[in-house]
Amino acid sequence: MSRGAFISFEGSEGCGKSTQVKRLASRLERAGLRVLITREPGGTAIGEKIRDLLQFAPESFAMTPETELLLFEASRSQLVRETIRPALEQGAIVISDRFFDSTTVYQGVARKLEPDIVATLNNFAVGPDRPDLTIILEVDGATARARMLRRVRPVTVIDRMEQEPNEFYERVCEGYRELARREPARIRLLDGSGSPDEIEKEIWREVSGHFPALLASPKKEDAAGVR
Repeated sequence: MSRGAFISFEGSEGCGKSTQVKRLASRLERAGLRVLITREPGGTAIGEKIRDLLQFAPESFAMTPETELLLFEASRSQLVRETIRPALEQGAIVISDRFFDSTTVYQGVARKLEPDIVATLNNFAVGPDRPDLTIILEVDGATARARMLRRVRPVTVIDRMEQEPNEFYERVCEGYRELARREPARIRLLDGSGSPDEIEKEIWREVSGHFPALLASPKKEDAAGVR
């Protein structure tokens, strides 16, 4: 069985990537393809525990950047080996809401940790299982903030990653732009400020152009046990 395809979505908080992950998955499934959606941090039982610690646990507000980096890598290494790699080996299309590029940008650029150490830990966590295509959705700070304010959560639930100052997210955006300049064959930087329908069409054009053979010959097998 041939290897599946691996697509990741990236961007700052409030860029709309989670919405587009679901839209792309639905479109691929309608084309007869098997799809697995996952997310970072999380995607496994262990990863979801780490996600809660990183984002929502009261203790997380005392977390150092170094601890944050190691926890993201721990969640990622479990996700790759438990979920992503087996799905790719079964021929599925894996769509991940964030992957190692988030750590390169958030911890390596915005948190200002040593880039070589971040790259080494990323390599250790993911091994050869890297995205074939990465979609980065870019929005300005005002748009991102407005979208975050519209998120529905209990008033007692505070996402630590959404509490960073504007300067932090400016570094995040510039970090993603630099990644796109550095890896144009893998990474597509798209304007995320349009309507969900407009963005979905643009993403579909990118995916169709990147995987023409895959989309021309969809796998019709039952997806049970994959998604």
